[in-house]
Amino acid sequence: MAEKPQKSKKPAWVIDKERARRAAAAETVWLFGLHAVRDALANPARDKLRLVVTQNALDRLGPLPEGIEPEISDARTFDKLVPLPPESVHQGAALEVKPLKWSGLADLALGGAGKPLLVALDRVTDPHNVGAILRSAEVFGARAVIAPSRHAAPETGALAKTASGALERQPYLRVGNLADTLIELRDMGYVILGLDGTGTETLPEALDALPGRALCLVLGAEGPGLRERTRETCDRIVRIPFAAEFGSLNVSNAAAVALYAASRA
Repeated sequence: MAEKPQKSKKPAWVIDKERARRAAAAETVWLFGLHAVRDALANPARDKLRLVVTQNALDRLGPLPEGIEPEISDARTFDKLVPLPPESVHQGAALEVKPLKWSGLADLALGGAGKPLLVALDRVTDPHNVGAILRSAEVFGARAVIAPSRHAAPETGALAKTASGALERQPYLRVGNLADTLIELRDMGYVILGLDGTGTETLPEALDALPGRALCLVLGAEGPGLRERTRETCDRIVRIPFAAEFGSLNVSNAAAVALYAASRA
């Protein structure tokens, strides 16, 4: 009797990749707050799964897109129906969605809407900071905000609420390796400017020397700042000048100032 051929075992890396793909496909996000929910409902690119609202919130949201059937909840039982973080200011509105899918790096960097201006975040993990940066990026016309897939703020309800709707319109691209991505951007013609208080050159000085150039502004987490390899990958390390001898801005404020200056340049 012939032996049955043994099934070949998949390599561990293949199994891990398939497992990660399945986990990503099953991932959902709960957005909350009237602004975040309203803008997500209006976004045709957003996969919407479940809308839970109080009657008051539903009245304030206005007409819903076709096919959305809201679940009306009493304000006293809302928190039991929706798995939100404690102390979330949901305003009686929560929407379960799939994370957004954006175009690839080259498509956004070379053909995205707005100026050839990007923001890269090196391990900025606070969702409130990232949400505020997305909002500033939209206001000043950046094509995308880029962050590592790991050790960076994921798409969450808190991030979306701070972004006040910008998450639905401003690309937030997660990449495997930030330094490699910066090298790719340099090959596309971008100048990589790392923002750090130790920079000997100011941001205005650097911008004056780079008229009309495509720019990527790189900001690090508060405290640690830019990692060593990230710094080495930047074309210039620049600082925001302060009027006082000592001064500092949190990362979202620094991003807003840098984006404004770069957009004017």
